[in-house]
Amino acid sequence: MISRCPGQDSRKIKAELIKCHSCGYKLEIFSDETGRVCPKCASRVSKPVLPTCVNWCKSARECIGEEKWKQLLGSES
Repeated sequence: MISRCPGQDSRKIKAELIKCHSCGYKLEIFSDETGRVCPKCASRVSKPVLPTCVNWCKSARECIGEEKWKQLLGSES
């Protein structure tokens, strides 16, 4: 049996309303996204980042995939 990371279960993805810092528009950002472009003013809106397993788990890179791993770590990779 293959064990999967609970964070990869699409049934557990949640939406969050984040206010654009430039224009105040509230946009929906999902829990598997780091941010989006505001549809009203085109500013990049990022949600607050809390430490996750990506920051400490040795298997995170393999678990979530190279592209997502690099995206979540940003310049730290």
